[in-house]
Amino acid sequence: MFTGIIETQGLVKEITPSGSNLEYWIESPIADELKIDQSVSHNGVCLTVDALKPGQHRVTAIDETLQKTTLSTWKPGTIVNLERCLPANGRLDGHFVQGHVDGTGTCIQVVEKDGSKEFTFRFPREKADLVIEKGSIALNGISLTCYNVTADTFTVAIIPYTFEHTNFRELKQDDQVNLEFDLIGKYILRNQQILNQK
Repeated sequence: MFTGIIETQGLVKEITPSGSNLEYWIESPIADELKIDQSVSHNGVCLTVDALKPGQHRVTAIDETLQKTTLSTWKPGTIVNLERCLPANGRLDGHFVQGHVDGTGTCIQVVEKDGSKEFTFRFPREKADLVIEKGSIALNGISLTCYNVTADTFTVAIIPYTFEHTNFRELKQDDQVNLEFDLIGKYILRNQQILNQK
């Protein structure tokens, strides 16, 4: 379980195919603190550390993950947001984020504001029930609040700290991001679907 409060960034150093999987070596300031089998959020995708070397860790993405996330677009030099799991005695500063990406969204507009930036994203219309005004969403693993919500778009505001300490500083129009919709919203929607079937 994660909170969507990004801890640091990592740099993709090497990508190696392994059957239908891809193996990624990531360089980061926290690599030497990681352990084999530890779960780490990479741009919002929960991946397991499976190898270590000084200053770097390796994770493997299976075909299912590659199909549903932006990992297949990564290349050496890509900067990714990293967050380790929430400790049992930690503060939940963002919202409950599982690291189970629901799909991708596309940045359709970036607006400079006085002291912040607004990013507008298009998302799959069939997920409209999961995006609500002032609701939580995870974009590339970052816990954010939606507003100006339509049937297939929403906007988020990025304060200078978040812009400087995440890969949002690299994000531009037409780029894709990983989306994870609010866990509580997904359970409520599922319950409604079951009730409607009775």
